[in-house]
Amino acid sequence: MDWHSIFDQARTDVVFLFPEAMLVFFGLATLLTDFLLTKPQKSWNALTAMLGVLLSGASLWLLVRPATEHQTAFSNSIVIDPFFIFFGSILLAATALAILLSVRYLEVEDEQSGEYYGLVLLAAAGMMFLACGNDLVVLFVALQTVAISFYVLTGYLTRERRANEAALKFMLQGAFSSAILAYGFSILYGIAGSTNLELIQRAVQQRHADFPGADLLTFLALGTITAGLLFKIAAVPFHHWAPDADQGALAPAAAFISVGSRVAGFALLLRLFLTVFWPVNLDWAAVLAVAAVLSLTLGTFAAITQTNLKRLLAYSSIAQAGYILLGLVAGVNRDGTLHERGLQATAFYIFTYAFFSAGAFGVIILLRQKGVIGDEIDDLNGLIHRHPVAAVFMLIFVLSLAGVPPTAGFVAKLLIFWSLLETGHPYLALMGALYILPAVYYYFRIVAAMWTTDGSDAAQLPLVIGVTQKFALTAAATITLAAGIFPEQFLRFAKYSILGSFGL
Repeated sequence: MDWHSIFDQARTDVVFLFPEAMLVFFGLATLLTDFLLTKPQKSWNALTAMLGVLLSGASLWLLVRPATEHQTAFSNSIVIDPFFIFFGSILLAATALAILLSVRYLEVEDEQSGEYYGLVLLAAAGMMFLACGNDLVVLFVALQTVAISFYVLTGYLTRERRANEAALKFMLQGAFSSAILAYGFSILYGIAGSTNLELIQRAVQQRHADFPGADLLTFLALGTITAGLLFKIAAVPFHHWAPDADQGALAPAAAFISVGSRVAGFALLLRLFLTVFWPVNLDWAAVLAVAAVLSLTLGTFAAITQTNLKRLLAYSSIAQAGYILLGLVAGVNRDGTLHERGLQATAFYIFTYAFFSAGAFGVIILLRQKGVIGDEIDDLNGLIHRHPVAAVFMLIFVLSLAGVPPTAGFVAKLLIFWSLLETGHPYLALMGALYILPAVYYYFRIVAAMWTTDGSDAAQLPLVIGVTQKFALTAAATITLAAGIFPEQFLRFAKYSILGSFGL
């Protein structure tokens, strides 16, 4: 192609970048307009950030119709398909919740600045590219954009020693995982001579046919990339960063990092495993089964001993990642064919997890008052008397995390266990079900605390909830209950995301 043709094609393709472009534009805008605002006006930065998320969402939904046609752009380096629409919607919802929950919290911390919201929007743009990327270079650059934003958000409170330590640990471990992932990507490039995922899939398929069960290069790429991706979703044995990062970061940032890293990480994992590594699906299903069991075991039993709410939710999220990994295992039949219900359950779990996990962090955010951090279990004491609505919200989110009806978490776990039985994994289904019992114990420690009247100094203070926080928690609780009581529409959306995108 000559240069004129390339530029003409780029002008046509630029419309497909509008969702990410809106996030980048408004992220940079918050940095610039922040200098024009006086200190009492700093909360307007949240309004600018929310406007960027809303315009990004509108741009995304304008692409819904072309998504049924599996559009590609920029020389097939990005793809607009139902998978991107689905995960892009989740990521934008998580970003919106993080912004709404941050406004009053940052006022209490006296940190209401444009840098925070700019980092959130730039991280969201990187996560969107992880969902639509169809090229190894695009995916790796997007991954580093997200990682760097998360490192800075973790250590955003520079005056807090705990935040600085958590950010440093996160950055060092993240750099190591990125190096492993880059090594795996380089092997894939060597196999196919291209960075395009579709061409790599064909090369892997051909090597699998030529060397059945003995292609060391493919297995080396699979092992290194799996290790890198398990770090991104904080699955065992690459989970060490999550508890420290969640405890050290600002509570709204911790909510965004916890939810965003897992949703974006699973989006990338699904994109790679359902395209590039689908010819060796029985191999990666076995690896993910081991990682799932380890994540369930460590996440569940480590959470039992925690007294800090953010660390408890961090270990809980490791266990939740284990359940999602079980869904991926259930997406493959014993003969290597696709099991529709398993992947549908996986997508449904990821969708609902974003809301009930962010909601649980949201209630912790409410406990932050002047002079009181409010992130210990004892700080929930008497919440039912201080603010009954907040206590009910927390009860809904905790029930969903534990997998108790009539919440979305119950339906998600039930579908995964059902899929595991259908694909011949009864022991995994039984193990997953048994781990609910200790989980109920540590989740109901939170519930018991809310009905206790005496406790810490924070438990004696009246609870003040901002308008944006009320809206965010109401939205999260509504989705959590609606997906549990009327799951049909949500399951249809989940099915559309997977089966409408991959020709399996």
